Amino acid sequence: MTDTQRVCFLLKVRADRIDAYRARHQDVWQEMRQALTAAGWHNYSLFLREDGLLVGYLETADFDAARAAMDATGVNARWQAETAGFFEELDGRAPDAAMRPLTEVFHLA
Repeated sequence: MTDTQRVCFLLKVRADRIDAYRARHQDVWQEMRQALTAAGWHNYSLFLREDGLLVGYLETADFDAARAAMDATGVNARWQAETAGFFEELDGRAPDAAMRPLTEVFHLA
């Protein structure tokens, strides 16, 4: 992968859904895993703090293109619909549409 874009984003899991969110991610659908990889989502990780702060990280050549590739899959639509209830402050958006990348200010290669 050349010209890798590192992407970090935050979302907020509802306090009453934290345990269920963790459990849901113990068995991510194989079809979803394959779609993410095919769409260019690499080294994708989610970290969850006790208060529900979710930190996501991935590497990709082009985040906008990687998101668009996922938007074009049926599995992503099903996953987003199933997981939307876990989050606060989506304002009617799907969880993946609510991802707002943070600005990278330092990277030690």
